[in-house]
Amino acid sequence: MTQSIILGNIITMDEKRPFAKAALVKNGVFAYIGSADEVKKLACKDAQVLDYGENFIYPGFLESHCHGHFAGDRAIGQANLMEAGFTDYPKYREIIKAFIAKNPQRQLYLAAGWVENDEYVTKAYLDEICSDKPLIMQTGGGHSMLLNTKALEWAGIDAAYAKKMGYDMVHVDANGEPDGYVCENPVMEIMPKLPTTFEDAKNYLLAWQDMALSSGFTAVADAGAEIFYTDSKKAYHELEQEGKLKLRTYAYLLSPDNVENPKAEVARVAEDRAKYSGEYFQVVGIKAFLDGVTEAHTGWQNQDYLDQPGYHGVERFNDHDKMVELITEADKEGLAVHVHSEGGGAVHFMLDCIEDAEKITGDKDQRNVLAHLHFVTDEDVRRMAETGSVPAVAPLWSCKAPSIYEQEVAYVGQKLADEAYPIKSFYDAGANVVFHSDYPVSPMMNVKYSIYTAEKRDYPKEVTGGATAPRNMKEAITREQSLRAMTINVARQWHQEHRMGSIEFGKIANMTVFDCDFLHDDIEKVAQANLIATIVDGEEVFKA
Repeated sequence: MTQSIILGNIITMDEKRPFAKAALVKNGVFAYIGSADEVKKLACKDAQVLDYGENFIYPGFLESHCHGHFAGDRAIGQANLMEAGFTDYPKYREIIKAFIAKNPQRQLYLAAGWVENDEYVTKAYLDEICSDKPLIMQTGGGHSMLLNTKALEWAGIDAAYAKKMGYDMVHVDANGEPDGYVCENPVMEIMPKLPTTFEDAKNYLLAWQDMALSSGFTAVADAGAEIFYTDSKKAYHELEQEGKLKLRTYAYLLSPDNVENPKAEVARVAEDRAKYSGEYFQVVGIKAFLDGVTEAHTGWQNQDYLDQPGYHGVERFNDHDKMVELITEADKEGLAVHVHSEGGGAVHFMLDCIEDAEKITGDKDQRNVLAHLHFVTDEDVRRMAETGSVPAVAPLWSCKAPSIYEQEVAYVGQKLADEAYPIKSFYDAGANVVFHSDYPVSPMMNVKYSIYTAEKRDYPKEVTGGATAPRNMKEAITREQSLRAMTINVARQWHQEHRMGSIEFGKIANMTVFDCDFLHDDIEKVAQANLIATIVDGEEVFKA
């Protein structure tokens, strides 16, 4: 039997025993939480001692919505345009050219992290950089792409394809020919076609694991594990069989838009769950896209876009009866449905579907997830709690970011833009609020900044130099609520609250150590916090 003694200032997130000075771990599970003297009496003589002094020990932090393969690919397989900060086309050109020069053997080049602005670019911009091989430039959010001429040919995107998909998703020039810009469904068709070997995929997942553990996260949800690579679930499974997985991953497998046969789709996911799930990779549900994103005019709004009268966004999965069937069939298998619902129209649609499904199933504890929640009405905040649905919110998106906020005002109006990204309202209504980063669709997965932005509704000055401003301060929440949204509440999302999310007897000994008391230290000190260690199953997997 392996034993570890953990010493430090322990914040347990257990309401019955919120603080402790020591914990005893046996075979990767908490066997005692309390005083250091008592732990030493209970431990065997050869127990490993992890003494963190006056540092602060938390339950291992949990991420409710991210993309593992995509994160690893961006880390080691793509040109990273995020190095340029906000939109800088000359800088993008330098980054892409340097990546091409470094990787001459590649048959296709992908650059990611593009931030769109009012300057419209076409395939000509990329043709100038690379004309002899396919080159794709993807937005940081992942919903839009720019393709050069060779990439359009490679992807089979021509005038007929543009007409079939619709000109809101495949932009064309005056002659009706694709100009290189695509978004939403065409992007989702392109991503799985990218030339990735199975070994590449496994290496991407390991690179992602290193990044997540070194950021203090011990378990994550992969929201649409097949979006970017169709065999991701198999890659996760093989890595677990090889003993290489340490980061527990709870996966939602991707459903097509308006899936033709919801019952068969649920059966497929249940079959994959039985085939691929283990301790470190588990299939827990189904992921569907309801809409896109407001900045690309593809978020499904409750009203028309101000700059496009008569148009309220892209309705990707909008078949009410099929969604109700998907939810009810998933419930029979003990699976949840996890949706991308950015605009208020998408949120309202999904809650209508959940309400009707619950009339059939009688189950208000399925824990279906609505992620992103840019715009939400008061009525839908209330319905979120009443249906037992899980609001996955992004405090890191809540401030008035330069150009992005002004863009929102132009698209949806001042009032709606100022009321964006509710969090406190969900807590007040009684919902199980969880934080998400959507990494790497968004550039940051960060514990301390999530706590900071949830309280201040703005970034610390060292991040942006004071370029941002607070937004919607009535939606600010407490430190304890933030910690719950990254620990026990996420465990509840996965029906894993009996195993993780707090430091309690019998739970998995996952912990994260920081040099900061997130509950009581000054909020500016929180922004300066340093990660000391990440512990999985009682063993250090990262040490600063």
